[in-house]
Amino acid sequence: MAEHYYSQHPEVKSNPMDWAFTLRGHSFHFQTDQGVFSKKEVDFGSRVLVERVTLPEADGPILDLGCGYGPIGLALAKSFPGHEVHMVDINERAVELAKKNAANNHISNASIYKSDIFENIRADQFALIVTNPPIRAGKQLVYRMFEESFRHLVTNGELWVVIQKKQGAPSARKKLERLFGGVDLIGKEKGYYVFKAKKI
Repeated sequence: MAEHYYSQHPEVKSNPMDWAFTLRGHSFHFQTDQGVFSKKEVDFGSRVLVERVTLPEADGPILDLGCGYGPIGLALAKSFPGHEVHMVDINERAVELAKKNAANNHISNASIYKSDIFENIRADQFALIVTNPPIRAGKQLVYRMFEESFRHLVTNGELWVVIQKKQGAPSARKKLERLFGGVDLIGKEKGYYVFKAKKI
């Protein structure tokens, strides 16, 4: 079976690379590697999402669900230094890279660790959950991420999701509407849709 970026233990040979990128007006230096998602630059979907995220009314920590090497979570941690940001991924190589990237960019308010969705999550409830979900892992897993996110949000907490139209954005929106009772389309760009779902 072909290996994917959502494998727990990427077996592809390590070949680290370093590059710079600007997110939310902050300059970052990222280290990436083979076996992680979008290793050569911050992928367009993540950029469309992270540039639009705002803090909800609710109080509580932030979660980057499926953080990869860390661009979304670290950009939010840098933008909202008064908030604790949890960053999790099933991919062990991605988690180690995210930890290095947090240290290299002098970010101290991020907790980064391995978790299969919410299996090892270290906080019970979140005010904000953001995700660029692993579409290639299948609709069943992505929808499980939505369902478990709903359960782990405080009242008035928000789930922000980015999905390409051609990869199932319309059906994902219907799933979120069934879970949350309503969904806001925050923006769309080059076929990528950003949805916000609020837990009432």
